[in-house]
Amino acid sequence: MFISIDEKAARWFTKEFECNKPFSIRMFPRYAGFGQQHKGYSLAFSAETPEDIGFTKEINGITFYIEGNDVWFFENTETYLSVNDLIDELQVAFKEEIATAIN
Repeated sequence: MFISIDEKAARWFTKEFECNKPFSIRMFPRYAGFGQQHKGYSLAFSAETPEDIGFTKEINGITFYIEGNDVWFFENTETYLSVNDLIDELQVAFKEEIATAIN
């Protein structure tokens, strides 16, 4: 599991969620949409307090986290959050992790 959240994406969350730092953003799979990584699921976000953290990453006073029961959605995947400057919207990209063999 690898998750990249760039500086512009962190600022986007601050603006969209209108929260004072520090705050937490939960990343979770939502059963809806045309998910790139898992058919029928899309990535969703909510501002809430963690209960059972499976992954966490802090950027500029924002704690991005995944609950333990949602980790399956991100396993063997690289997830990239950035901002599309043309439309000033968050964009999410997934890339399957390539396992490297150790000899």
